Amino acid sequence: MKLGIVGLPNVGKSTLFNAITNAGAGSANYPFCTIEPNVGMVSVPDKRLDKLAEMYEPEKFTPATIELVDIAGLVKGASKGEGLGNKFLSNIREVDAIIHVVRCFEDGEIVHVDGSIGPKRDIETINLELIFSDIDILERRIDRSAKAAKGDKKFLQEVELLGRLKTFLEEGNSARGFVCESDEERAILAGLPLLSAKPVIYAANLSEQDFGGGLDGNLFYQEVCALAQDEGAQVMPICAKLEEELVDMSPEDKMLFLQELGLQESSLDRLIRASYSLLGLISYLTAGKPEVRAWTIKKGTKAPQAAGKIHSDFEKGFIRAEVISFDDLMACGTMAAAKEKGLLRLEGKDYVMQDGDIVLFRFNV
Repeated sequence: MKLGIVGLPNVGKSTLFNAITNAGAGSANYPFCTIEPNVGMVSVPDKRLDKLAEMYEPEKFTPATIELVDIAGLVKGASKGEGLGNKFLSNIREVDAIIHVVRCFEDGEIVHVDGSIGPKRDIETINLELIFSDIDILERRIDRSAKAAKGDKKFLQEVELLGRLKTFLEEGNSARGFVCESDEERAILAGLPLLSAKPVIYAANLSEQDFGGGLDGNLFYQEVCALAQDEGAQVMPICAKLEEELVDMSPEDKMLFLQELGLQESSLDRLIRASYSLLGLISYLTAGKPEVRAWTIKKGTKAPQAAGKIHSDFEKGFIRAEVISFDDLMACGTMAAAKEKGLLRLEGKDYVMQDGDIVLFRFNV
């Protein structure tokens, strides 16, 4: 999974990126401190995997990972080349989902690119630039498809669809709100790298005082929530400055610090859970002495396709999957005890994988 952290300059993007990846990206009080995209890999925390590691004492421990990309701040006119313009936009096209950081705190020492704090205005600025860039892409694609339709009528459907979408975007709507009328239309749009079609989580960056003292009094945060509700998007309150303070703490001190604030997990943990939910992802597990590992798949994935995540031969020669749920294994204490109770199941090609399944795939190529 690849997530892009975006927003206006000086909203806390790079501070958040530094905190959750500990990668040391540049962070300063002026626009375009981030010029090249900063990329960091983070492990997905999974207590189930930790328990399996205690049980098997494996030679190798491999959690699932997420790639985070911190991309330079957008300004008005980015789609036309202002600021870092299209260079920024080309980087964001590669991500699966967008973490849109929105400034919801007052600080006279940190300049705002527009001179004042205005979450709704800031969000609209970013969204419009993504929409404008998508319109440019659609215009070029419509032109190519219209020319192709002269020799092949099947392109007429694509021209009509893209024309409808272009009108939808020109009305100020993001592509993720566009409703397709058929599977064929969905397939056409799936092949387009539209920025405004990407799912989004709004990360409302709060001051330490507001983050620890309740959110009801922060009108900026309420503004973000109202806008997200209209879009059907998620909002996650964060405090990038607080996350920065957690970086150098031991795990024990970090947990105590979070508990004092009434929290059970860091922004990274909450961000991962929200991203998995947003993209419809789950994890299945493989466990043994050689390796304990988590594998990320889409909800609804069947056993052969899940096996293909490990190796294409596993999918081609799939015979069956030996499956036990994590909770059942923990309740029994050992795999041998679970087998005695009949909790280790044999599943075939139509089995739909469940979150937390521990699996051994049998195959023959």
